[in-house]
Amino acid sequence: MDHAAIGIDFGTTNSVVALARADGSVSTRSFATKQGAVDAYRSALMFWREGRPPKTHVAHVSGPDALDMALGMTTEHRFLQSLKTHLSSRAFQETRLFGKLFQLEDLIAVFLSDLSAGLDGLAERPLISGRPVVFAGERPDEELALGRLSAAYAKAGMPRVDFAYEPLGAAYWYARELKQAQTMLVADFGGGTSDFSVMRFEPGGTGRLEAIPLSHSGVGVAGDTFDYRIIEHAVSPRLGKGTDYLSFGKRLPIPAHYHAAFAQWHRLSLMKSRETMAELKALIRDAVEPGRLEDLMTVIEYDLGYELYRAVSATKIALSSQDETRLSFSQMGVEIDRTVTRAAFEGWIAEDVAAIEQALDEALAKAGIEAGSIEAVFMTGGTSHVPAVRALFDRRFGAQRIHIGDAFRSVASGLALLALDRERAEIAA
Repeated sequence: MDHAAIGIDFGTTNSVVALARADGSVSTRSFATKQGAVDAYRSALMFWREGRPPKTHVAHVSGPDALDMALGMTTEHRFLQSLKTHLSSRAFQETRLFGKLFQLEDLIAVFLSDLSAGLDGLAERPLISGRPVVFAGERPDEELALGRLSAAYAKAGMPRVDFAYEPLGAAYWYARELKQAQTMLVADFGGGTSDFSVMRFEPGGTGRLEAIPLSHSGVGVAGDTFDYRIIEHAVSPRLGKGTDYLSFGKRLPIPAHYHAAFAQWHRLSLMKSRETMAELKALIRDAVEPGRLEDLMTVIEYDLGYELYRAVSATKIALSSQDETRLSFSQMGVEIDRTVTRAAFEGWIAEDVAAIEQALDEALAKAGIEAGSIEAVFMTGGTSHVPAVRALFDRRFGAQRIHIGDAFRSVASGLALLALDRERAEIAA
């Protein structure tokens, strides 16, 4: 066993495992996949039934391989992603997959078991998992979220898990090279949340800088929210949003909840239920434009969510460097092809960027300092590359103070170092 402590960044979109050694060096775990070795393990699961009745069992695969199988599998399957987003919501208690009942903790435990498979000392070594400052959701229940997450780790064979704010992990990673005191802001943009920490690093008695948290804040707005805006405005209208159906001679709007759920990745995988499909079939019979709802039903029925996600994600990424791009999707007879401009996209996410700025202001206010007193800004996560977000931080702090961290490794690596330091402090005490 060559590692002394473990850091896990269990993310909405990707997850990373970092291993800290006794000498303070850190490495991220590499995972063998069909597409080659990766450090960022996709936070996804796919389930299917194997065998013939009565000797069938539910099989699964996780990570990047779950995506590959979901793209190529023609038999019935269930693809799940963004499980972390459900943690703070009592609305998701359990789901049935091919006759087997899973609580949310069970699903996350399956994923965490795969993520940590083959690691020695999981039950004994100090382990810190990241957690958002504010969990995703309209009314997040922090106690529920942490209880579920702790239970999932325990079921996966990691009962000693501790938790730390994700931006604190990123701060630890950034500060390992600091030689003098510094006040910094850490901005960690994940798939489900944007989290901020104001940190003060002071010389400590061990020769290393001591990390002093001054404040934390967060908001449930991040990369998935930006994806949602693209679907809401560029995709959902093509799949029936805003159209009508006829009922007893009256023209009524298609209920909004279908497209609201459809546009959010963590809810899309749960729409494929008998009740939802039956309701959609009934609406299609009375729809003014039935073809659009038929396409929505095709996307759900044939589990085309990931293919659609790739098209939307590619559009968002392209708009980071281009003024306009094409959103193209063609699967199972469903055709979506339209131009999306950066100006339109920035209009769609304007309120979300304002919410991010409000959380930023909250972090500064709690710390009791002005933006001018921040000596460095450390930004990590894919959303930090969105021009509208980057422009916000350039305007508030100046481009010269901004440092962009490794989008995948920063948080987990810092958490592993934090776990190592906490263990040494307890021993010394």
